[in-house]
Parts: sequence; structure tokens; C-alpha cells
Amino acid sequence: MSTTASPISWSGNTDNLRSRFPLVGIVETLLGPTLAVVTLYAATLLHGVPFERQYFALGLLTFLLLFPGILRISENPWRMAAKATLAWLLLCLTLTLIGHVTHYAEYFDRRVILTWQLSTLGVLLLAHEGARQWLHRLLWQDPSRVVIVGANDTGVELATHFDHNRFTGSRFLGFFDDRPRERMGQRIGERTVLGPIGDVATYAKRNAVSHIYIALPMASQPRILALLEQLRDTTASVYFVPDLFVTELIQGRVEHVAGMPAVAVCESPFTGINGLVKRAEDLVLGSLIVLLISPLLIGVALAVRLSSPGPVIFSQRRYGLDGKEVVVYKFRSMTVTEDGDKAYTQVAKGDARVTRVGAFIRKTSLDELPQFINVLQGRMSIVGPRPHAVAVNEKYRPQIPGYMVRHKVRPGITGWAQVNGYRGGDDLEHMTKRIYFDLQYLRNWSLALDLRIILRTVGLVARDSSAY
Repeated sequence: MSTTASPISWSGNTDNLRSRFPLVGIVETLLGPTLAVVTLYAATLLHGVPFERQYFALGLLTFLLLFPGILRISENPWRMAAKATLAWLLLCLTLTLIGHVTHYAEYFDRRVILTWQLSTLGVLLLAHEGARQWLHRLLWQDPSRVVIVGANDTGVELATHFDHNRFTGSRFLGFFDDRPRERMGQRIGERTVLGPIGDVATYAKRNAVSHIYIALPMASQPRILALLEQLRDTTASVYFVPDLFVTELIQGRVEHVAGMPAVAVCESPFTGINGLVKRAEDLVLGSLIVLLISPLLIGVALAVRLSSPGPVIFSQRRYGLDGKEVVVYKFRSMTVTEDGDKAYTQVAKGDARVTRVGAFIRKTSLDELPQFINVLQGRMSIVGPRPHAVAVNEKYRPQIPGYMVRHKVRPGITGWAQVNGYRGGDDLEHMTKRIYFDLQYLRNWSLALDLRIILRTVGLVARDSSAY
């Protein structure tokens, strides 16, 4: 929970510690990365190998690739175990490939690396389950007593979060609302309505309420100001949950700008440490992939060059980060090299413009491989919303709400929309769905989601019926 007015006590006052520090978030963020490094150190001790700079570098790289942790304390244990297994196997595979390609593997003791790779997953799963049990006991020793002012959609959604997440350390007591219960509708279910809004302060004082969440509409400013004045006579922490949070927020959060609080309504997920993690992901995986596919790049380039007249690589202008134009590379797959700045005709099945080699490389997505160079240049990411032709952007931005929000991040070679079946199609229905999945990606980004998209992309390439 957020901060309270009471000072921190280091003498076992768990309520103060819980309210002043996002304990669950800290555990989720640091547990996995830290345990991976600690297990590596333990493996060197087990085999009597000094923890020298090559192991320090490996530990640092592992920490960066795993940070922030992808395991959530509140999620289903089986799903968590599957996600952890997939992420760890992919990390081990990536590090092994990097080691062999760069010949750095010879600097490590194989016994240490094998012990580390085999033991870390088990250690992580056991530690995660132990953390779940410990946090649950800690947070429910003396749970915070919570009430919500306003039994509207926002208030009910917040109450649902309290009901379903046992790691908030909060016990929801009920709503305060001036309307009769029958006017609140079925959405509040069997939840308690404690009384009218005017009774909040009195109830809070008599029942040791520690947190009050005001979920009234922003149009109710006079009532909110009057309520805040009454709540000055309580010791409860007061939070405002405005109705704007029912709208489609992108990375909504509260920040401080020059010392003043500001609510982020639409922001990139790649700010601060997340931006460094995303760029590190692109550089590490992008460099490795370029090294591995370099023979394939040469082979496709020769096939394109010999099959039809025209350039091997052609450049297209696309909207990139923050809507700025960038140049994107592709292997030429058609007899024309339309830039798509003024007009763009979607490729259809049996399109006469597509060459024989072009049909194959489009079907297998080999035409997109030069975009890994764009990734290393910083123009694109491996995972992100696919870049559209300039003419397509200008056509759909006034028709689809939030269309340009997808440009808050670098465009990607593959994306959440593509692995959910919305690669092809240039009609309004398909484009609307594609934008929906792009915005979902922005709202829910994590390193684990990127790895999941990459793995699903590999599986879809050979059987994508929407590629012509």
C-alpha cells in the first residue's frame, strides 16, 4: 500500500513496513534476478572455482535479462511454474548460444554452468512458494481496514481487486453511497453498503479504518471537497480513484514533475529502467540473431537478386517512435517498390506484383529479416506494433480511437497483434482489432510477454495463412 502518516518502526511493526513499502512488488521484482545470481555464486563455491570477472559478468548479464522479475505472487502456482520454466530455458539457450558464437564459453567451468542451469529453476520455484506463504502470513497478521466511497463502476472494480487479491493485505469493509441500494444495480452483488457519504468520517473513527478510497465521478468536485474536509479529523489514508481510470489508460500512474504530482494517462511503458531493459533485450537478442542468420541473409539476397530485376533491399518510410518517420528495410518481394507515402495497396492472394521468390519469402517472413539491422540501429524493436505505411496511418488515425498511441514505442518486427492472428488484412475491422492488441501490449508489457511473443512467432511463421 502507499504511504501513511506514521513514522517507520524497525522494531517489528509490520503494519508500518507494509504501508510504507510496496513489499510484494519488491519481492516480485528482485526475487528471480537475485536468486539466479546467488545460485551462480553458490555453484562456484560448490566446485571450488573462484568467482572471477567472467562469472561476475555472467551474473550481471543474467540479472539484467531477468530484471524485473516476471513471477507474480498472486498468480496461479501452476501457471507461474510454467512461465518460470519457459523463461529460464530460453535464457539458458540464449546464453549458451552467445557463449558458443563468441567463444566465451571456454572461459567458464562446465561443471559450474551445468550445476547453475539445472538448479536455479528449482531454487526459484521453491523460493517463490516460500515467499507466497510468508507474505500471506505477514500481510494478514493485521490487515488494513478499507472502505470505498462510491458504489459505481470504478468503486466496484476496485472492490473486486480487493476481494480477489489476497496479497494486498487489505480487508474491504464496504461502500458508502448516497443512493438507495436498488439504484446501485446488481454489480455490487452481496457487498455491504455501510451508509451515506456523510457518515464516512464518523465510521472511520469508530472502526479504525486505515484506508479510504474515493471513487466518485470527477463532476462531483463539491462533494469530494466537503468529504475531504470531514476526513481531516481522521487518521485514515485517503486516496482519490477518479472515474478517468475507467477509460483506456496506457501505463497510467502518478508521477512527480518538478515536485508537483501529475497523473500519467498515456505514457510509454519504456521509461526509466524498463527502457534500459527493452533496449538491452533488443541489442543482445538482435546481435545474436544477426550472427546466426547471416548465412540465410546472404542466401535470400542472392535469390532475390537473381530472380528478378531490381534492388535486393528496398527502403520504406514508416512512422516510428513518437510518430517520427523512420526508414525500414525489407528484402524486395515484388516487382514494384512502393513506399506507401501517398497511397498503399494491400497485397492480396495471387497478387501479380509478387515475384515467385517474393511469394516464398513473404510466406515465411524472410522478407522481414533485414529489419534486425533496424533493431540494432535503434529504429525498431524485435517486439512491438508493426509499422504501417504512411498512407495507412493517415487513413486510419481519424477512424480508430487511440490509433496513434501505438507510436509511443518503437515499431517491432513481430507483435502481440500478429501472434493473435491479425497480421494481414487492411479493412477497418482487421485494423481495429490490430490496434486493440497493440494497445494491450503497451498496457501489459513485460520481458516475459516479449519472450512469449517471440516464441509464438517462430511457431506461426510456417503456418501463417494471412501472409501473401
